[in-house]
Amino acid sequence: MNKILVTGANGFVGTALINKLIAEEWTVTGAVRGERDLRGVEGVSIFEIGNIDENTDWKNALKGIEAVVHTAARVHVMKERPADSLKAYRSVNVHGTMKLARQAAASGVRRFVFISTVKVNGEENTAAYNEADSPAPTDPYAISKLQAEKELSKLANQTGMEIVFIRPPLIYGPGVKANFLKLLETVDRGLPIPLASIDNRRSLIYIENFVDAIVLCLRHPKAAGQTFLVSDGENQSTPDLIRRIAAALGRSPRLIHFSPKILQCLARGVGKGQVVDRLIGSLTVDDTKIRHYLGWRPPFTIEYGLEKTVDWYKKVRKSNR
Repeated sequence: MNKILVTGANGFVGTALINKLIAEEWTVTGAVRGERDLRGVEGVSIFEIGNIDENTDWKNALKGIEAVVHTAARVHVMKERPADSLKAYRSVNVHGTMKLARQAAASGVRRFVFISTVKVNGEENTAAYNEADSPAPTDPYAISKLQAEKELSKLANQTGMEIVFIRPPLIYGPGVKANFLKLLETVDRGLPIPLASIDNRRSLIYIENFVDAIVLCLRHPKAAGQTFLVSDGENQSTPDLIRRIAAALGRSPRLIHFSPKILQCLARGVGKGQVVDRLIGSLTVDDTKIRHYLGWRPPFTIEYGLEKTVDWYKKVRKSNR
């Protein structure tokens, strides 16, 4: 299989994945919702798909395609009414995914790699999640991803199309956004960070490690029908991550001690409870399955990943001045 469709092609994961596929001489079609924004990537056929829902027509994008990696999704939307949230997530992440998958199966696609999330397993743990654990999603995004996984499994049984599910933890690397970017900015500005008392553990995965695992799941015969958790293989506390980021930036981490319980109460009072919960809680994964079953090893260390992330951040910071 070397003719592949990547959805969400101009996103954080999609762009890195396409760069790797092109370097390995795959024939790539990148699906984007509207903007042609794959700067620096040559040799990609771009297909504008519009909004993704149950009415999206993927037939033209799927012509000649042998495999699909579905990275496009509705992710976290802030300040959204709970009553509207799950319906909106289902529209894209369930109904939109299934329209693509059904048309992919009908067009002869052999393998469909679905990028899910560790949040399908849950938000916090004391023992690392593995693929055999019962799912326990808590927010609309994770609930919709689990529903999509279930519907895709049914479709695989009906059609014979090979489905692979990958559930990553937090992904970081050049181009990262959201909370990880805010953490970089906070450390860079030298602001006091009240997390020195936190003793947690969290799994992460560097973007280049993640796309390496995706490509292996595209190729490996034993990946068909499987679910995999992935990580860099090294769990760390939030204070340790901040120290590593600070060292890469050439800054002092400025960590200060503060009661985690008081911090949580204060954060909830200003609507930042979920952000603080992720910083102080533990969420680890056991990626033994993909290592033993497919022989995968992350090609890059976390030190390398953070160094490359910080190098990118410095360039962005310089260009914005």
